[in-house]
Amino acid sequence: MIFKMAVRVLVVDDALFMRTVLKAMLTKNGYEVVGEAENGERAVARYQELSPDIVTMDITMPEMDGITAVKEIKKLDAKAKIIVCSAMGQQPMILEAVKAGAVDFIVKPFQEDRVIASIERVAGLGG
Repeated sequence: MIFKMAVRVLVVDDALFMRTVLKAMLTKNGYEVVGEAENGERAVARYQELSPDIVTMDITMPEMDGITAVKEIKKLDAKAKIIVCSAMGQQPMILEAVKAGAVDFIVKPFQEDRVIASIERVAGLGG
């Protein structure tokens, strides 16, 4: 039996429902959700506190948006692996997030196979 290394994920979204959905998908597929944040400022603080392997980052949030949070986290850790989450039709924002240092993106509404494939690719588990 092959065990995946425990990949630790920080889930960032201003909507509790979206965090809950993403957390359920990740947990069901053997990933450890080590924390959550509801805005970019909290995301940066939680990243420093928890040192997750991967961050899923919503783009549109209050306080500090996801693109700014990606830039701030990358300043703290150039090797940070951040996957941005956005609604359909936000391509310009996705491109900006990728330029800021995001390594992949997933689109809402979340499709479990797409989410897991992205996490596996970013974690270096194939997929």
